[in-house]
Amino acid sequence: MKHFLQFSDFTRQEFEYLFERTHYIKALFKSYTIHHPLKDRMLAMVFEKQSTRTRVSFEAGIHQLGGSSINLTTGETQLGRGEPIEDVARVISRMVDLVMIRTYDQSIIEKFAAHSRVPVINGLTNQFHPCQILADIFTYIEHRGSITGKTVAWIGDGNNMCSTWLQAAAIFDFELHVASPEGYAINQSLIAPYESPHLTTYSDPREAVRGADLVTTDVWTSMGFESETDERKRDFAAFQVDRDMMARAHPQALFMHCLPAHRGEEVSEEVLEGAQSVVWDEAENRLHAQKALMEYLILGHVTPQSAS
Repeated sequence: MKHFLQFSDFTRQEFEYLFERTHYIKALFKSYTIHHPLKDRMLAMVFEKQSTRTRVSFEAGIHQLGGSSINLTTGETQLGRGEPIEDVARVISRMVDLVMIRTYDQSIIEKFAAHSRVPVINGLTNQFHPCQILADIFTYIEHRGSITGKTVAWIGDGNNMCSTWLQAAAIFDFELHVASPEGYAINQSLIAPYESPHLTTYSDPREAVRGADLVTTDVWTSMGFESETDERKRDFAAFQVDRDMMARAHPQALFMHCLPAHRGEEVSEEVLEGAQSVVWDEAENRLHAQKALMEYLILGHVTPQSAS
């Protein structure tokens, strides 16, 4: 049994298999071909943090694979009344086939997985967002081919997306350029020794994007930090990805954003809606990449014929 709690939980070979399956499953979806390898399987989704894309992509995804889902929030479970996470994990995992959790601290999902009898997926924590990067790299491959040897520029907060991009850089052997305002750098405790050679930090975002093959960013104020909104707007004012910044990247560079986007803050309208933007493909690919992930966690390696 495997869990997907952070991007480094899988090997490059496993990701390459997942990308092949994602391509295959997406093609079936586009051709209106029924694909029910997880018939009668049940996904439990536990939300301590609100979500739009995560809930829709997982709920639609398990249904399209032939299974069903249960949506739980903290207020609807005994977690909200203080029941130990270990007890919740032991009970829920006896009743379902797969659990996805979107929560705050990584320790919560790690503790849940340690007591679960079924695979657990990280739908987002404050430290990591592996499902989003899974979809992002697949999207890059769709549009530009292999990401190995390329340069990804991360502009903004050194948050869960940034730390997950760094894990991906070590696995796929690409360079990660990170530009963050002072005081918002990536948490050093999240950087493994083997990841450091792939990371270069900048104080000037214009230097970070120079020659980059992919430019990506996120909102300036992530969920849980709303009290810092005004301060962050001041601190991040020079870190908007706009047309001039994209012009410094490689001419064929792509732009990505995990959404929701605040137009006029972390990204300009013309970049978000421009020719280099692939954010809508990126958003859709959460659905297909997560279907491949769920199929793999429950069934392991399959052939197209055996999983149809």
